[in-house]
Amino acid sequence: MSIKYINVIKCAFCDGLSMSPVIDFGEVALAGGFLRVDQFKQEKYFSLRVYFCNDCYAVQVIDRVDPRTLFEDYFYFSSSILTLQEHFNCYADEVTQRFLKPESATVLEFGCNDGVLLRPLADRGVRTVLGVDPAKNILNTINDDRLHLINNFFNEETSRYVIDNFGKIDVIMANNVYAHIPNIQETTRAINLALKDDGVFIFEAHYLGKVVTEMQYDMIYHEHLYYYSLLSAIKHFERYGMMIFDVKFVPIHGGSIRFYVCKNESKYAEPSLAVKNLEAEELTMGFNLSKTFEMFYKNVLLSRDALMELLVDLRTSGHRVAGYGASGRANTVIQFCGITHEHLDYMIDDAAAKLGFYTPGSHFEIRSSSVLFGEDCPDYILLFAWPFLEEIKTKNIRYFQNGGKIILPLPELKIYSG
Repeated sequence: MSIKYINVIKCAFCDGLSMSPVIDFGEVALAGGFLRVDQFKQEKYFSLRVYFCNDCYAVQVIDRVDPRTLFEDYFYFSSSILTLQEHFNCYADEVTQRFLKPESATVLEFGCNDGVLLRPLADRGVRTVLGVDPAKNILNTINDDRLHLINNFFNEETSRYVIDNFGKIDVIMANNVYAHIPNIQETTRAINLALKDDGVFIFEAHYLGKVVTEMQYDMIYHEHLYYYSLLSAIKHFERYGMMIFDVKFVPIHGGSIRFYVCKNESKYAEPSLAVKNLEAEELTMGFNLSKTFEMFYKNVLLSRDALMELLVDLRTSGHRVAGYGASGRANTVIQFCGITHEHLDYMIDDAAAKLGFYTPGSHFEIRSSSVLFGEDCPDYILLFAWPFLEEIKTKNIRYFQNGGKIILPLPELKIYSG
């Protein structure tokens, strides 16, 4: 008698088993796995599938890669992007003015990257500023004695270490990282443990509403495990005696949302009008229904086909095309659409750490933006970093003055002339 094994797909948030497929990217290289030529043969590929939980409404990647593989040698340096520096300066202002008495406060950010938010917090007089991040290569770039750095993931063990050495925390923050954590239940327990009774957890994540309405499938890769709606976030924190008391939309990364979370007994424990309105809006939009995400997938396929038709037409006409923004978002689009060296010549990026490397899966060489002003200049830039259009336009104004053009792949396919 043979035994048939069934792979059960379980929700990471509620352990529910009622899961509906959203999109299947097939076997792809890791979006952040930039590599050198001698590493091409050893490159690994992984399944990438997104599902919707019919019980708690969470949209999530179900194929998990060891976090150490993804984050312990990381290529994303937030401070290299001027738009992010400005964003986090404003963020630090809000946090200190709204929630803190800086001279006596303790603030912790996990997934702190290169300190792009930690430094502004210290500049505003916050007494104790803690940064937690697993990427040692990035933490090693921080040279600021005001900051206390912990090279680790934020889990219950790290939470207890923080309490033992610094006491409980007034504000915990996580920016574009709370969507990256495989064991999200443990990390939420760690947050609840470390927060003071009236402490606040604030996290930013790409908003599911933007992903769906603007076909931002480029945000989907193995690092980004979860795509938060307010409905799913409310259900998640209810399990830990916590609640979302406010939300705020922020334009960074093409459409993010900032969630403000507290304990149920906190002085902040009253949902704002913004929370009530958004909850009603999401129910109207069907973020609690699997059919909403079936339609999303159909729209993504139309977006892909339009982009590929344009690239083929440009190359057939003899035009040179280069990609701009060698990010995880770019690598998702490249691999899902099937963009090859028949469509693009090379990639451009402004982060010095990526120069000389190649994109995962597609193996495009990554060059400096100085190439835009030399003999190898492309006729068109396919701007994968489309949320930073204005910054890139300003930085490369001479390219446009010389007749260069930009292709915006999302949220709507457009060609921009300077």
